[in-house]
Amino acid sequence: MKRIFSWITIFSLITLFIHTQPSNAATSTLKLAISQTPSSSESLVTLYGTLKPAKSGTEIKIQINTDGGWKATRFKTKSTRVGTYKVVALATALDAQVKYRATAYVGKKRIYSNIRSITIQQLPEISSENQEAFIDAMGPGSRIHGADISRWQHPNDKTIDFATMYAAGLRFVIIKASDTRDDADALSLKYLSMDHSAAQAAGIYTGFYHYAILPDTNVPAEIIKDAQAQAQKVVWRLASIGGYGEKDLPYALDLENNCVRQNSNKTCAKYASRSAVTLWATSFLALLKEETGRTPFIYSYPNFLESAMTRSSELAQYPLWLAQYAIDPADPLAQPGLKSGGCYVHSWTTSNCSSQWIIWQYTSCGIAPKYGVPGSRLDLNVFRGSPNIFLDLTKGSWVPEVIDFMPLNEPTQVTVNKLSASTTDKLVTFNVSVIRPNLNPVVTGSVKFVFDPLTPVSPKPTQTVVRSSSGVWTLALKGVPAGNYQGSVTYVDVSNTHATSSTPAIFSVTQGVEPSPAPVKPSPAPTKKPTTDGCAKQIKN
Repeated sequence: MKRIFSWITIFSLITLFIHTQPSNAATSTLKLAISQTPSSSESLVTLYGTLKPAKSGTEIKIQINTDGGWKATRFKTKSTRVGTYKVVALATALDAQVKYRATAYVGKKRIYSNIRSITIQQLPEISSENQEAFIDAMGPGSRIHGADISRWQHPNDKTIDFATMYAAGLRFVIIKASDTRDDADALSLKYLSMDHSAAQAAGIYTGFYHYAILPDTNVPAEIIKDAQAQAQKVVWRLASIGGYGEKDLPYALDLENNCVRQNSNKTCAKYASRSAVTLWATSFLALLKEETGRTPFIYSYPNFLESAMTRSSELAQYPLWLAQYAIDPADPLAQPGLKSGGCYVHSWTTSNCSSQWIIWQYTSCGIAPKYGVPGSRLDLNVFRGSPNIFLDLTKGSWVPEVIDFMPLNEPTQVTVNKLSASTTDKLVTFNVSVIRPNLNPVVTGSVKFVFDPLTPVSPKPTQTVVRSSSGVWTLALKGVPAGNYQGSVTYVDVSNTHATSSTPAIFSVTQGVEPSPAPVKPSPAPTKKPTTDGCAKQIKN
């Protein structure tokens, strides 16, 4: 009996000891305060507080309340030895009211701070001009809201209702106006003609962008020539709509692809070097600025700017239109251009690790019908800065002169730089260049081989054309039987910018090794690919 009593006594003492020990999670408190330093451009916001009892190295994260729910931000830090913590951030939103709180794990329990509200403020702008135009800042974070559009926003040739777009709060739209590839460029011109005047008639400012495909060359002089030829196409396109008007934003270079050669399965076989991409971009942008008198934008995404280009002070002079998704622009402290392990380092990276962007494409999953756009998805953007800064971009009109317009059936000259023909089991290849009267490369068009009727070929060989740079192609013929052939390498431009021209070519092909027929393999059973939701983590505004 005494032994049983002793065990009961020991158990009671252990239980009392456990329940009387202090619990860090139960007694710890987290405090949060917020202050800001307003300026005429963007505010610095400081989130700071204390963890009590003081504990060094506790990870503290900042949460934001948007649309009635709490979610994590990118901001986190660790407490100091005395329990204090601090986060300093740049607020690019204007007049945006939000709520924040801090959270941390102490022991195995999550604790939360008090909730703090703040309205991001900006000092009043002093302007000597009486501006007739005013730009509503109706986007997330009280920023100026916009979209960018192309052929994909015209399914089955449907038109965009820009009046609905304006009523939904969008104040600018950036239109795909040109492309390196001739087929895509023709579609760009078609929809530019539809959208430019219609958007402005609804009160929406318009911008433009050129989608670039880089040349397959490492020779600096050829890279510069190609960049300048594509910039010339942009000048011609801008001239075709009358130049820059009062409601036009500058042209943008869409540079997001550095693949210059593909395999047969469409995977990339060769990428342009960082120095080549940078040289091409600076050459393109410099000529466009010189010809139009306005500083163009450059559009890309953070990883491309860091991994595919070289840091350059020359590049940094051009405003950056940055694409990065899954970050909520309703959070005034949210910034594109950052990654979980720090920041992307490129020409527009600032000393505080953020990116000096002017337009942020924050989602590709905007609710298209809400903005009068056919289809289901729409790219949405916010502008960084005040209405005055936005309007500054529209200053400086450019009215084209006769020399700035795209020529019509301009004479051309074709040269076969190299011809290779041997046996039937190998390709017949031509390296071809086509120049304009001023000796610059042609800007549009392509080449083909036309067999002389006196030496017909049946079945017709397959022709493949690969663009090396503007005005330079590799033309390959597959399936040419043994024999002697004559014909012409012909340049054709369906846009009628440059005139058709040709040069004679003669070659011989001898019989090669006949390929063995490939064994017939049974077709594999089709496998159903898993469906993925590309908008799963994106903002759906």
